[in-house]
Order: sequence, then structure tokens, then C-alpha cells
Amino acid sequence: MDAHDDSPAMTLLRLLAQGAPAAELEAVVPGSAATDDAAAAQAADEARDLALRVRAAFDSRRRREAELTGLVETARDLAAMRDPSGILEAIVRRARALLGTDVAYLTLFDPEAGDTFMRATDGSVSAEFQEVRLSLGDGLGGLVASTRKPYWSADYLHDHRFQHTGTIDSAVGDEGLVSICGTPLLVEDEFVGVLFAANRSPRPFSPDQVALLGSLAALAAVSIVQTRSAEEVRRHTAGVERAAAAHDRFAELVLAGGGVDDITKALGDLLGGWVVLLSSEGELLSTHGSAPLPDDGNAGVLARSRAVRETDSTGRLAHDPGTDQWAIGVKAPQTPLGTLVLGGVGILDDADRRTVERASVVTALVLLFERTAAEAEQRVRTDLVADLVSGRGDPTSLATRARAQGIDPTAPHAVLVAHADPDTPRRTLLLAAHAAAGQGSVVGEHDGHVVALLPSQDPHEAAAELARRLSRLATVTVGAAGPTTLGADLPAVWREAVRTVSALVSLGLAGTGASAGHLGFAGLVVGSAPDVSGYVAQHLGPLLDYDARRGSELVKTLQAYFDAGGSPRHAATDLHVHVNTVSQRLERISALLGPHWQRPDDALELQLALRLMRLQVNRLSAGGSPTR
Repeated sequence: MDAHDDSPAMTLLRLLAQGAPAAELEAVVPGSAATDDAAAAQAADEARDLALRVRAAFDSRRRREAELTGLVETARDLAAMRDPSGILEAIVRRARALLGTDVAYLTLFDPEAGDTFMRATDGSVSAEFQEVRLSLGDGLGGLVASTRKPYWSADYLHDHRFQHTGTIDSAVGDEGLVSICGTPLLVEDEFVGVLFAANRSPRPFSPDQVALLGSLAALAAVSIVQTRSAEEVRRHTAGVERAAAAHDRFAELVLAGGGVDDITKALGDLLGGWVVLLSSEGELLSTHGSAPLPDDGNAGVLARSRAVRETDSTGRLAHDPGTDQWAIGVKAPQTPLGTLVLGGVGILDDADRRTVERASVVTALVLLFERTAAEAEQRVRTDLVADLVSGRGDPTSLATRARAQGIDPTAPHAVLVAHADPDTPRRTLLLAAHAAAGQGSVVGEHDGHVVALLPSQDPHEAAAELARRLSRLATVTVGAAGPTTLGADLPAVWREAVRTVSALVSLGLAGTGASAGHLGFAGLVVGSAPDVSGYVAQHLGPLLDYDARRGSELVKTLQAYFDAGGSPRHAATDLHVHVNTVSQRLERISALLGPHWQRPDDALELQLALRLMRLQVNRLSAGGSPTR
């Protein structure tokens, strides 16, 4: 063929070689009029059609190469990213660029809500559109999500294939979108979300564009799932490291001799909230942070909380979403020791839950250590108390042992015996009494009784105070005797305290504390050495003193008054005085004894004192000695 051949075929070949566009190829042969030879004209038309087909194939291949290059670059960029939010932004940005659309956006599936929500956009200008949520089945995106198949429309708002809603159509209209294409993000059977490309003009999407968007969606889904998995691995690793660090910290505290206060503080510092440790009886053992406790520190509200009740029932870590409180039991084998309650920490992940569980185990160990040490110390105190009140052992050795417990054996002590209702364990009463008795005292057991030796000059007040302090534990009755030093007469004083507590219970005075001297005539019965003279002086002393100073007969008049059944006239007859004299003497008695001496209880005590005084006088007249 001639190199200077200007035939249509050669012209088309030269244009193809130069990469001329299709429009330039069409202009080479204007039609069949380009030549008078019909056969040549037909050949020219065929050559032009063939050149256009070759041009279209070249353009398709070039476009496909560009798309593949874009997909490769997208895959490389996504693989280099670790920030999930950056990955989503990169996906929609690349989708918009590769498809040449006005807008690209991506929604993610929300398993809890059961819908998809807008997560990333590129080219969007509408705030309403950027916040829209699509229920499964609603709109084009909802249909893609429910069927997991791609859908597209050249004119969405007028396309009746889709279930239109006012919310979705309003958002689409506010963004000005007309043509929309959406394809699902899938990884095997897991639905991740939907990737969209959209235009603000009625431009249909070609199958190649739909396929390209699908390829981008596949890359995006894999990247999102991989990033989530990597993030989950990082969180798990960080959690394991955090839990291991917590375990190491708890172990260090235990090895350093730390107590439950150190454990609750460490747990609160690790999780960033407040922590409370309750005993198995619901009492406050330790607290850290701003726990919701009343001003008096009463932990009853927490002890009755839903989380505590649930962990008591299940034995596992429990959560109350209403109060955002967590609780876990602190237990030794078959022995509940207490409960850890914490709050202000939000939702705990697996690592944080393991930290709480470790804290409960370590707390149980610390409580067992403390209980073992306390029981060993209590055995020493119990042995000392038993030897003191029974009179066993060498006095010098007993005094030395007492001083070792911080007790002065030469100081006056009140001897107290505590009695609780049958439902209260003896060990619980013993430890509670030890805590309530305070410094300088010793508490132990002897002959089935809980005994406390307190430095005090007032046994009655000491008994009442101890009963009051133990009232939060149970109904505790305390009998007292003394005061006495820790010497030879201590066993007798202890027996009096035992009789006193028995008398209090028998008299219906359970839950109180008193000494025999404050039981009135009942104290004369339970006392080991009844103080008759003291009893008489307590009730008749003001009258006896007045008669001694004035030479009057107030005591005699009082006796005559009671003998006469409370009649001043009959008393006057017996005394051989005028009734006005008796009335004046009774007024003086009221002034000395108080206005209530005629009340039945007080009158009974006075009559008993008069009877005892008369017995003393008769004993002296017979040559005996006065009864103390």
C-alpha cells in the first residue's frame, strides 16, 4: 500500500494510532456521498464502524485499567490506615472520585437498633441528610440493607420500586439528589453497611459503574471488619495487660501487709470509681471515693441494693443498670465474708470484670488473714478473761498477762456480761463486744458467757453504754457488777454480773444494761453481797439525816402513814399527834424525797427500805451486827 494513501481506511488507521476521539473518527467519511463507487462507499462505512468499535474497546480498556488502578490504590491506602474513621472517609472520597459522582456516602449497620445510620459522606452539604437513619426495607438504602443486593435509580424520588418515607425523602430532597446507586458491604455472611454514589441530576448508572461501586464496597467491608478485629485485638491485649497489672498491684499490697482499705483504694484507682466493702452482715468495712452513703455511714441501703441481692443469689458479678452499681461476693470456700460494691465506672469490659473478680479474691484472702489473726488474738484475750474471773493461775502471772493486753490490773474495773438473742452467733457477739469496749479493756468468754472488763468507776453507766453500742448488732442485754480491781474478789463480782444479766432478761428488760444496784429491790436478790445499808440509805437517807439533825420523827411518821394504809388521820391516831402535824410532816417528806414518793413503784421501794431498816434494828437489839 502506498505510504501516501489518503483512502478512508488509511486515514482511520492513522487517527486510531494517534488516539483520536470517536467524534474525529466519525468525521472522516461523511456518508455514502464521499465516493461515486457504491462498493467503495460501503467499504468506507464499514471501516468507519470498525474504527469506532476499536476506539470504544480502547476507551473501555483504558477506563477499566484506570478503575483497576484506582481499586489497587484504594486497597493499598486502606491497608495502611488504622483509624476506623479515616478509613470510612477515604472510602467515600475514593468512590466519588472513581465514579465521578456529585456525592458519595456510607451507612453502617447498627445491630442494637436494627437499622443503618449515616457514618461518612463526601460532597454532601445537607446537615439533615448527614444525620438520617434508614430502617431495613425503607428507601433505596433500606432495600439494599434488607436484601443485601445492589439497587440504583436514575430518578429516585419518582421511582416507585422503593418504599418512600417522609424522613428519607426530605433528607434526599434537602441534599438535592436525583440519581442514586447503593451496594451492600458484605464480608462472607456479615452485613456491615451500604456504600452509595449519587448525582444531583438524572444520570443513569451503567453496569460498569455499579460493578465498580460493588468492588469498592467489598474492599471497604473487608477493611472495616479487619480494622474492627485489629481494634478488638488491641483492646483485648490492653485489657489483658491492664488486668495483669491490677493483679500485680493487688499481690504487692498483700505481700506488703496491706489491708482491705488498701484493696478498695487500689480498685477504685484502677477503675476510676467509688468502692465499698461490706461485711457478711451488711456492715461497712471499708470505703473509697464518693460512695452514696448516709452521713452516719450506715451501709444498709447498699446492703439491700439490687446488685448486692443478685450477687448474693448467683454468686457472680452483678450489675444494676438503674443505679450503675456493680457488686460481687467476697467468699472463702462455703463461707461468705462480705461484698464489694462499686459505682461510677460505667460499663465494665472483660478485663475490668476480671480485675473486679481478682479484687474479690484478694479481699477474701486479706479478710481471712485478718480473721485468723483476730481469732488468735481473741483466744489470748479469752484465756486471760477466763483465768481472771475463775481465779485460776498465779496472780503475778495474771497481772503480767493483763498488762501485755494494755490493762492496768490495779485500776477499778466494771465487770460486764453480755447476752444476745439465740440467733446471734457467739463469735459475732464476742468480736462486736471487743470492738465496742474500746481501749484499756479486755473481752473474752467464760462458762458460755461473753465477759468484758472495762476500766470504770460506774458499772451501771458502762453496761448501758455497751448495750447501746451493741444494739446495731442485735438485742443485747448487759449485766454489770463492781467496780473492782483484777484481784481475788473478781470471781464473786463476775458471778454477780451473771446473775444481773439473767435478772434483766427475766424482768423483761432485754436490750438494756444495768448493775444490781440500779435494779432496786431486785438488785438485792441478784447481788452476791446485798448492800442492805446502802439500799436503806439510798431511799431513806434524806429523812434519816433530817431526823438526826432536827430530832424530828419523819421516818416514824412515814412508817405510820404506810401502816395506816395511806391515811393521815389514822396515822395521827397511831402517833398520838394531831392530824395537822402528820400533814405538815408529810409535806416535809415530799420536800426531801420529791413529789413522786407516793407513786406505787417508789412507795414499794420506801416500804421495803423501812422493813429492812426495822430488821437491822431488831438484829442490833438482839446483839448482832448490821447487815451491809
